[in-house]
Amino acid sequence: MVISSKLLDDGERVLVGTRTHVKALLLPALLLVVTAGLAGFLSTLPGGERAGTWRLVIWVVALLVVLRASVLPFLRWLSTTYVVTDRRLITRTGLLTRTGHEIQLDRISDITYEKGLLDRVLGCGTLVVSDAGEMGIRLPDLPRVEQTQLAVSRQLYRSSRPHDDA
Repeated sequence: MVISSKLLDDGERVLVGTRTHVKALLLPALLLVVTAGLAGFLSTLPGGERAGTWRLVIWVVALLVVLRASVLPFLRWLSTTYVVTDRRLITRTGLLTRTGHEIQLDRISDITYEKGLLDRVLGCGTLVVSDAGEMGIRLPDLPRVEQTQLAVSRQLYRSSRPHDDA
């Protein structure tokens, strides 16, 4: 589950719950492979009595690069969630310091999506949600962005229709 049921109001139901698309991990994965390959190649070069020290330095630098370029983006991806309920849009992100943002659905004035060429190939995009008081929030690399936009639009339509008392 993308969001704990403890964070939902009574009777509130989740319409869409997701993380960013795995596309966000393509570059970190590539950097991991390149760094490991480069470190492996460079560790074969040193010779002589200081070869062990140079190999240690190479692998420590490689480890630091991998932590910064691959592990941190993976942890950010893992800790970022987007949830649309029948009442609000909820975003949560952060490793040590959590940041959350909520917009009540009845405050949303516009919801659009953007898809570049790579986004179209991979089936993701950026959802842009605007409310009356803000410029809007961008939810980048959202999987199935068109379906998410449609689900929010349908819920907005349902919420705006007058209820029949008969």
